[in-house]
Amino acid sequence: MGGVPRMESTAARLAKLGFADGARGARLLAELGREPAWLVDALGAAADPDLALTSLTRLAEQDPGVLDALEGDEGLRARLLGVLGVSAALGEHLVHHPAHWHPLAGPHALHRPGEEEQRAGLLRAVGADPDAARPVAEAADATPALRIAYRGRLLSLAARDVTGETAFAEVTRELSGLAAAALEAALAIARAEVGDDDVRLAVIGMGKCGARELNYISDVDVIFVAEPREGADETKALRTATRLAQALMRACSAATPEGALWEVDAGLRPEGRSGPLVRTLASHLAYYRRWAKTWEFQALLKARPVAGDLALGESYVEAVNELVWNAATRENFVEDVQAMRRRVEAHARVDGERQLKLGPGGLRDIEFAVQLLQLVHGRLDPLLRRRATLPALAALSRGGYVGRDDARALAEAYTFLRSVEHLLQLHRLRRTQVVPSGEADLRRLGRALGSAADPVGEFTTRWKRHAMEARRLHEKLFYRPLLQAVARLPETGARLSAGAASARLRALGFADPDGALRHLAALTSGVSRRAAIQRTLLPVMLGWFADTPDPDGALLGFRQVSDKLGATPWYLRLLRDETAVASRMAKVLGTSRYATGLLLHAPDAVALLGSDRELAARAPQALLTEASASVARHGRDAEKAVASVRALRRRELFRTAVADLSGLIDIEQVGVTLSDLNDVTIQAALDTAIAKVSLERRTPLATRFAVIAMGRLGGMECSYGSDADVMFVHDPLPGAAEREATEAAFAVANELRRLLALPAPDPPLLIDPDLRPEGRQGPLVRTLASYRAYYARWSSPWEAQALLRARFSAGDAALGAAFADAIGVLRYPDGGIPEAAVREIRHLKARMEAERLPRGADPALHTKLGRGGLADVEWVAQLLQLRHASAVPPLRTTRTLRALRAAVEAGLLDAADEQVLAEAWIFASRVRDAIVLVKGRAADSVPAGGRDRRLIAMTLGYPPDGSEDFLDDYRRVTRRARQVVERVFY
Repeated sequence: MGGVPRMESTAARLAKLGFADGARGARLLAELGREPAWLVDALGAAADPDLALTSLTRLAEQDPGVLDALEGDEGLRARLLGVLGVSAALGEHLVHHPAHWHPLAGPHALHRPGEEEQRAGLLRAVGADPDAARPVAEAADATPALRIAYRGRLLSLAARDVTGETAFAEVTRELSGLAAAALEAALAIARAEVGDDDVRLAVIGMGKCGARELNYISDVDVIFVAEPREGADETKALRTATRLAQALMRACSAATPEGALWEVDAGLRPEGRSGPLVRTLASHLAYYRRWAKTWEFQALLKARPVAGDLALGESYVEAVNELVWNAATRENFVEDVQAMRRRVEAHARVDGERQLKLGPGGLRDIEFAVQLLQLVHGRLDPLLRRRATLPALAALSRGGYVGRDDARALAEAYTFLRSVEHLLQLHRLRRTQVVPSGEADLRRLGRALGSAADPVGEFTTRWKRHAMEARRLHEKLFYRPLLQAVARLPETGARLSAGAASARLRALGFADPDGALRHLAALTSGVSRRAAIQRTLLPVMLGWFADTPDPDGALLGFRQVSDKLGATPWYLRLLRDETAVASRMAKVLGTSRYATGLLLHAPDAVALLGSDRELAARAPQALLTEASASVARHGRDAEKAVASVRALRRRELFRTAVADLSGLIDIEQVGVTLSDLNDVTIQAALDTAIAKVSLERRTPLATRFAVIAMGRLGGMECSYGSDADVMFVHDPLPGAAEREATEAAFAVANELRRLLALPAPDPPLLIDPDLRPEGRQGPLVRTLASYRAYYARWSSPWEAQALLRARFSAGDAALGAAFADAIGVLRYPDGGIPEAAVREIRHLKARMEAERLPRGADPALHTKLGRGGLADVEWVAQLLQLRHASAVPPLRTTRTLRALRAAVEAGLLDAADEQVLAEAWIFASRVRDAIVLVKGRAADSVPAGGRDRRLIAMTLGYPPDGSEDFLDDYRRVTRRARQVVERVFY
C-alpha cells in the first residue's frame, strides 16, 4: 500500500506538467525503472508528453542504453524527446531502427549536411558510387534501404527543427536537398533496372522542391527532360528515358515494408497528364512558345535541376527563363491572371476556414500574390528573380513593389503558417494542410509552438490572427504601393516607379494604366480627411475593380461619383463602414455604363446598394403614389413636374439594373418591373398633360382618355432600351361635342409625348404610337367608336396579331377595359383565325425575315429578328393564340412565356419544344438587356468586336476568357429554337 500515494503523487505532478493521462504516465515511468526529475521535466517540455513517453518506452525496450545516454546529454534529451513528442511516425521509425537516435547525440548532432553530403549518403545507402558519372544502385534491397536512410536523415533534421537549432528557412532548404538526393538515389535504382546508355535524363524540380522550400511531406513536383546521347536514335532514347522516369517514380512512391517516401508528380509537364512523360529540350520550348498558359510560366518560376544530368537541366532552366520573364507581355496574360485568381478564391471557398494552404488568408494566397508580382515586374528587374517565396517577398519590398511593413507582416504570417504545416505533417508523416479540430491535436500544436499556459486558446488566436492579416494584406498587396506612388505623401522606403505602377495596373486588367494613375492621384493626393479615407478604401476597391469586366470604367466612375459626393459626410463613411455597399458599387461601376450613368445623375442612389432588401422592386401603387405627390408639388409647372417623375424613374431604373446585375431578379421579373415603372411614368406624365391642356383651354377635359400599351410594354417585357409602344383612345363625355373632345384628346397626346421627350440627363421614355390603325398615316387619337368601326371593317391579320399585346396602361381604367372588350373578338376570334389568315401571317413572317433584317447584320446573331431570336419565338406564341385562344382562355395573355406554357397545358405544343423556345427567348432577352447595361445604349445584335462581346459575356456570368463559349452557346440555343419554329410555325 505504501507505493500508492507515491504513484498518485507522480501522476499529479505529470498532470501539472502537461500529461493528459498522468496515471498512465506514472505506470510507464515505473516500467522504465526510473523517474528522475531530469526525465520528468524533459518529458514535460515535449509538445505531447504522453506520446513522447510512449515512444521512449518502446525505444528503450529495443535499446535500453538510450536512457543512460539521455541522462548524460542534455542536448540529446531535448532533441530526442522533442521529436518524439511531435511525431508518432518518427517514434515508430526509431522503434524499428533504434540506432538512428545516435546521430542526435553529441556535438555532431548540430551538423547541417550540405546537398552533396545528402546526395552521397543516400546513393551509398542504395549501393551506388556517388563519384560515378551515372551512379547505379547495386544493393539488393535498394528501395527499402532508400526509405530507411531518408527517414534517418529526416529524423536528425526534425530534431534540430523542434528544438529551434535550425531556422525555418534552413529547414525547408535541407528538406529540399534531401528530396533531391532521394530523387538521385531513385534514379540510380532506375538505372539498375532500365539502363541509360543511349540517353541523358535531367530531373527538374518544380514547386517547393525547385524553390528549396519543401515541406516534410509533400508531392514532389518534377519535369523530365531528355536528350539522346551522341549517335543514339532519338525515338529509342526517349523510350528509354520514359522507362527511367517511370522507374524513378516507382522507387519513391512504391509501398514497401518501410512504407513509401512520397509521390513524384510530373503533372506540371507540357499538356499535363495527357502529354508525354519525357520530352526533349526542343520539344519543351516549342510547346512553351506556342501553347503554354500563364499558370505554366508561373510554375516555371520555381524550376531548378535537382537530379540526373545537371548540365542538361541547367540548359533547360536557362532556356525557359527567357520565356518566363516575358510572360507578362503575352496577349492573354490579364485574362489568365484573373482566371487564376478566381481559381484560388474558389478553392478557398470549397476547402473551408481550416485549410492552411487554400483557406482564406492561407499559404496559396501569399504565394500567388508574390509570384504574380514577380511575373509582372521581374521582366525589367532581375533582382526579383528568386525561386523561394520569402526571398522573393524581401526583394519585392526592397524594390518598392510591396510596402515594407506589409512585406514584414506577410513574411511573419507565412513563416507561422508553414511552421504549423510542418508540425501537422510530422505527426504522422502524412501530407495534410488542414488544422485539426480535436483538442488533443490543437494542444500538441500549441505546446510545440511554445504555448504552455493555454496552448489551445493561444494557438487558435495566433493562427486566426496571422490568417486574417495574410488575407487583409493579400487583398491590398497589389494596390497599396500604387497609391504610395501617386499620392505624393512623405513616405519612408522605396516606391514604385511610374513605369512599374503602369505595368502592374496593366497586368491587373486596366487598359489605360496611365489614366488610372491620374484618377488615383486625384482621389488620394493631399492631407484632407477625404483623401485619407480614399487611401484606406482604394487598396480594396481596386481589387474589386480589377475583378469586373471593365476596371478602367469602374475607376473612372468611382472618381466621378466621388467628385459629386466626396464632400457629403455620409458617402465615404458609408463605403468605409459598409463593405457590401463598396463591393456592390465596384461591380456596378465596372460592369454597366448604363447603371453608372444613372448613378452619376442620382448619386444619392449609392445608399440603395447596402442590402438586397433595398434593391427589391417597389409595388406599382407605391410608385404611383410617390409620382402623383411629386407632380402635385410642382403645381402648374408641367416641365418641372414631369422632370421630377423622370428623376423617380431614373432612381428605379438604377435599382432594377443593380438587382439584375446582382442576380436578384430574372429576366421575366426585369421585364415586369420595367413595364410597371413605365406605366407609372406614363400615368404621371398623362395627369400633368391633362392638367396643362385643361388650364390652357380653360375648361375641364371634355373626354375620357386612356393609353393602351402595345408591343413589349403591353407584354410586360420591356427592356432597358425599349420605347413605349402605345395607342391613344378617348371617349367624349356625355353632351360634349366630338370635334372639341377630339381636339382636346389630340392636345393631351402631343403634350404627353413632348413632356417625356424633353432633354434630360436620364434615359428618355419615347412614346411610339405607330401601331395604331393606318400607322403613321392614321389619326394619332381615335374615339372608342372609331376603333370599333375600323377594326370591324378594315383590320388585317397583322393588326389582330399586334392587338394580342394590347392592355390598359394609363388614364381612364374603365375606358381601357371597354377598349379591351372591343378588340376581344378580333384577337380571340371564335373558332380561331381562318387558314387564309394563317397563310398571310406566315408569308408576312417570311417577308420580314428577308427584308427587315438590317443590312450587314448576321442573321445568327440578331437577337430580335435573327434565326431563333425573339421574333421567331413570339410569332409562334402569337399564332397559337390567334388560332386557339377563343377555346383556351389561359392563352389570353399578353406575355410570351405565359402563352407558351398555356399552349403546353392545353396540348397544343410539346413540352420539349416549349422548353427550347423559352430558353432561346430568355437568352436573347438577357443578351439585349446586357448590351444596354454594358454599352449604355440599345442594340439588337451580339457585337462582333472582341472587347464588347467579352464585356457582355462577363456580364452574363461567363469568365473573362469565355467570350467564344458565350457565342457558341447563343448560336446553339437559337439554332435549336429555329428548328422548332420551322416545324411548328411554317
